[in-house]
Amino acid sequence: MSETSTYPLRLPRSVKSAVEKLAKEEGISMNQFVATAVAEKLAVMSTVAFFAERKGRANLKAFERLLKRKGGETPREGDER
Repeated sequence: MSETSTYPLRLPRSVKSAVEKLAKEEGISMNQFVATAVAEKLAVMSTVAFFAERKGRANLKAFERLLKRKGGETPREGDER
């Protein structure tokens, strides 16, 4: 993060206690733990949006044809259905 901003955050006591404990175990500050957790949540939401958009463009008939095509190699041991 090259630029930071402050934000007063209110957490339930139980959540704050859990964050303090985990941050201490990780050897990081509570602030760093919360900032990382928020960044991870943003990444997850962005990924969900990406795949939702891709799903909307999917051609399921073409996919079915691809799955049913002849040729190729047989699955390796352990990769069978």
